[in-house]
Amino acid sequence: MSQSNDRPGLGRRGEMLVAMQFALMIIFAVTPVWHPGLAPGLFADLLLPRLILALPLALVALLLGALGSHHIRDYLTPLPYPVDHSQLVQQGVYGLVRHPLYASLLSAALAWTLYTLSLSHLLLLVLGFFFFDFKARKEEGWLTERHPEYADYAARVSKFIPWIY
Repeated sequence: MSQSNDRPGLGRRGEMLVAMQFALMIIFAVTPVWHPGLAPGLFADLLLPRLILALPLALVALLLGALGSHHIRDYLTPLPYPVDHSQLVQQGVYGLVRHPLYASLLSAALAWTLYTLSLSHLLLLVLGFFFFDFKARKEEGWLTERHPEYADYAARVSKFIPWIY
């Protein structure tokens, strides 16, 4: 492991990143819905548009999570540091995005935020995006050390959103 990827306080294999991720997920789950200035009648009137926006994102979250987990099932770990026997998976959902499990969590959070129209959850979603972007960069440093072909893969495949980011 190179010194350039060692970060004090994150743990040798990213243990603190996992703890921070679970804390962020719990905070998101227990944060009250907050949509100031939105009249209850208007909120109810917007039910169908909220469902039309949120339901596809929730399904995308389920697909990304299920397919992402399936494709790396032999190498799956909660830690961002790759397991010793890992292989670089580039097919399936990993041909669309490099981090489908992180994208799954972000998509689920976006679905909930749109369904509830919650500003508090929107703020946490933005924080979550920056967190997962940071965690993915850390993980990609380790993956590049383990799999030199990762740099070419990263140049071809988007991080979280196909063809966008």
